[in-house]
Amino acid sequence: MPSARRSPAPSPPLDRAALRVLAHPLRSRLLAQLRVHGRATATELAQALSTNTGATSYHLRRLEEVGLVSDSGTGAGRRRVWEAGAAQRPATMAGSDEPDESPGDTDEDEAAAAQWLARDYVAHFGEKAQQWVGSAADWPEPWREACGLDDHLVLVTAEQLTALQAELLEVLERYRRVGQGTPGAKRVSVYTCALPVDPPSRTTPGRTSVPGGDRR
Repeated sequence: MPSARRSPAPSPPLDRAALRVLAHPLRSRLLAQLRVHGRATATELAQALSTNTGATSYHLRRLEEVGLVSDSGTGAGRRRVWEAGAAQRPATMAGSDEPDESPGDTDEDEAAAAQWLARDYVAHFGEKAQQWVGSAADWPEPWREACGLDDHLVLVTAEQLTALQAELLEVLERYRRVGQGTPGAKRVSVYTCALPVDPPSRTTPGRTSVPGGDRR
């Protein structure tokens, strides 16, 4: 009997220590650079991010302390070649994802760090999107047609949205495998961002919340 296909697991949430360390503009860019472009030395990262080697070395060590990056062990002598750790995601709310913790268990510094990371991620996406808009004309027509921004409106519950995201992750994982070794294949960043259009539901005693308004 064939084994059931396992859905790819979502990225684990950042723990509190990692969240605090990553809430820094250069550190977030260093991690993004390693994830997208692969292993690199502090000098190579400094050149890519237009900063100096001393700064990148210091912040890489801070990222290493919380497991976000590590020494790949491929450097010669004292030359360290860095690589990104397993992908992790910042919590989308001030609280922890742990079942025994509530939003009130997260202090103000952690909440501020999580919000900063979310805003920095949006800014990073905006930069990448602007780069594509400026360079799209340099690409062949099939790539111009396939790349760029798109949006779709769906009507779902929170549970259905979670299932939708899991299915999208399965598709992305499948195309990661398909693209390996395929002539003409290029790396592409696929961003997913589900944003609610309707306001949040509010339920009070004696009142049932319905889409678009309240029913008494």
